[in-house]
Amino acid sequence: MTMTFSSLQLHPSLQQGLKELGFARPTPIQGEAIPPALEGRDVLACAMTGSGKTYAFLLPILHQLMSKPRGNTRALVLTPTRELAAQILESLQDVTTHTPLTGAAVFGGVGMGPQEHAFRSGVDVIVATPGRLLDHFRQPYAKLDQLEYLVLDEADRMLDMGFLPEIKKILRHLPNRKRQTLFFSATMPPPIAALTQEMLNKPVTLNLQRQAAPAKGITQAVYPVSQELKSALLVALLKRGDMPQALVFTRTKHRANRLASQLVTAGIKAERIHGNRSQSQRTQALAGFKDGSYQVLVATDIAARGIDVEALGHVVNFDVPVAAEDYIHRVGRTARAEATGEAFTFVSPEEEGELKLIERAIKRALPRVTVPDFDYHAKPTQKLEVPIAERIAEIRKKKAEDRARAAAKVARRTAAQESEAARKSAKDAKPSSGGASSGSRRRGPASGGGTGGAAGGGAAGGSGAPRGPARGPSKGPARGASRGPSRGPARGGDSPYK
Repeated sequence: MTMTFSSLQLHPSLQQGLKELGFARPTPIQGEAIPPALEGRDVLACAMTGSGKTYAFLLPILHQLMSKPRGNTRALVLTPTRELAAQILESLQDVTTHTPLTGAAVFGGVGMGPQEHAFRSGVDVIVATPGRLLDHFRQPYAKLDQLEYLVLDEADRMLDMGFLPEIKKILRHLPNRKRQTLFFSATMPPPIAALTQEMLNKPVTLNLQRQAAPAKGITQAVYPVSQELKSALLVALLKRGDMPQALVFTRTKHRANRLASQLVTAGIKAERIHGNRSQSQRTQALAGFKDGSYQVLVATDIAARGIDVEALGHVVNFDVPVAAEDYIHRVGRTARAEATGEAFTFVSPEEEGELKLIERAIKRALPRVTVPDFDYHAKPTQKLEVPIAERIAEIRKKKAEDRARAAAKVARRTAAQESEAARKSAKDAKPSSGGASSGSRRRGPASGGGTGGAAGGGAAGGSGAPRGPARGPSKGPARGASRGPSRGPARGGDSPYK
């Protein structure tokens, strides 16, 4: 008998939302996980990427929240990346259209104001990345005293990214009251077991013995090609029209930037997404890819766990991933929710070792494909990545030029300082030599005036004369000469000191 969502006895408002989304029956992981989760059991589930894990943990939680009062955050979902957090919130909002339930995403790269409001208003579900959640926990408003449900999605990736200490800090901030915990992951490495023993209480385990592998609807193929011709091969495949849209994964951020630039130069609408891009740039790039503005989105593995594009037909591993788990997550971006898709992997001779490890992990040999009209012996017109020896030589050359410029700058500064010091020294010396002669000139007339006054005054101006008469003759005639015509007759022989 085929299981349906109605047979799971979910809340009618949620069933209506699922019906409008076009979901009639649950995927295998949803069919296995939802019933025990509805009973309040802890769940530990291993499921393939693209198998519908998001609704497997959201639906039972949302169903139980429908009967609880609003105004308190009762569910927390932890995810490793911003993109995955935004994707989960979007799924939540899609299915709760006919309910009063609310949710918010809490992650870095954006302002904390709206996130603070979500805490203060008590949205029903918070979907968060560990780092930003801890930032909020340092503030008094970020209290989750009424928390009843905790989800770790992509738990293995959070461990791989070093979030285990942050997760343990978050657990210390959560109330000690009994809560339901759901672990969902695409792979289940041994460290997960140790953490689950601490966090889960007699969990229902699902798919733990099933080997993690890409979804059945994915057609996988390998394209052997030299490292230098990978860009040209990708352009050739895109221009043939076989890939209306493609998500392309590179090993590094630098290669993502260079590849996106080369695709744009070749006339292909492309954008890139990786950890060095701002949150607004990442959001814009993903939105443009989803609405068809960009034919190609070039990404690093950070985006492999958060890109959910409806009906994405092609994923290209431009570089072979080092780990089989990363390969599974990359190709899992296509053929989602039991759809179909194609995953191509470009393999250079030096990457054959990594490919063999992947084939061993997925227990199948991938078919090799060559493009008939592609020149595999052509000389590359542009380099995607500069060889390490050339990069080191360029770095050394640049450092030498920087040192030469710095030395020249110091020399110019020193010469300017010496020139300024010499100029100041010369300026200080010039007033010193002219000051004595100037003083002599000033004292000369004063002395001469005194002598002249003595001469004009006769014997009265001689040495030993009384002070008053001595000063009178020297000043009297001078003042009389200047003021005599108007005031002299009136004042007569009066002394100027009366």
